[in-house]
Amino acid sequence: MARRKIIAGNWKMNMTPSQAVALCAELKDLVKSDSVDVVYCVPAIDIVPVVEAVKGTNVQVGAENLYIEDKGAYTGEISAPMLVDAGVKFVIIGHSERREYFKEDDAFLNKKVKKAFEAGLTPILCCGETLEQREMGVTMDWIRLQIKSDLVGITADQVKSMVIAYEPIWAIGTGKTATTEQAEEVCKGIRECIAEIYDAATADAVRIQYGGSVNAGNAAELFAQPDIDGGLVGGASLKADFGKIVNY
Repeated sequence: MARRKIIAGNWKMNMTPSQAVALCAELKDLVKSDSVDVVYCVPAIDIVPVVEAVKGTNVQVGAENLYIEDKGAYTGEISAPMLVDAGVKFVIIGHSERREYFKEDDAFLNKKVKKAFEAGLTPILCCGETLEQREMGVTMDWIRLQIKSDLVGITADQVKSMVIAYEPIWAIGTGKTATTEQAEEVCKGIRECIAEIYDAATADAVRIQYGGSVNAGNAAELFAQPDIDGGLVGGASLKADFGKIVNY
């Protein structure tokens, strides 16, 4: 089946609200596309101004995080209902930086995936291996464990609607990129894992992105692969080149 490509920018902890609005204005005409979905995943403080700034365009807004409770005494956190009310459609879950710096484990991330679906948000679930794990030859073992753990209790219909992002940790923000063959091999392996957990139809429907130093020069080759359905783009999403990635 033909899966619609999805190109999402992960702004990380960049862009003040005023800078975010300016970037949206700069990118507005550059990211126009009828053939791919375009998402800006932005810091919490930027969500409201960015939602306003992209009104009337083809851009949808995503969050970089959410908490597992709807409200309460969780100082500093942001809830799924807050995101929905602000106009957010997508949310990144399980990025390697959240796993490493904030010690989010798979059991916790599974709760986040469930909470996102409960609220009507589309999860962009991240997975990926370290350089050490790749060199040990356990890449797919590790990623399969992440996928299986993070999707416990998630239905096939839910999986069909979500996005999975494969991001080799050794290629995030380093300038290193997995070869096209490496990226396709893992994305294909993720799809096979989904088929084992659920069925072939679910595996065929789920969109799988590649992330890890995606840029205007390598996007076309990466996105041409049969199991790569777009990209989760870091640094390159903060400049005009993001338009070239969208219109690869």
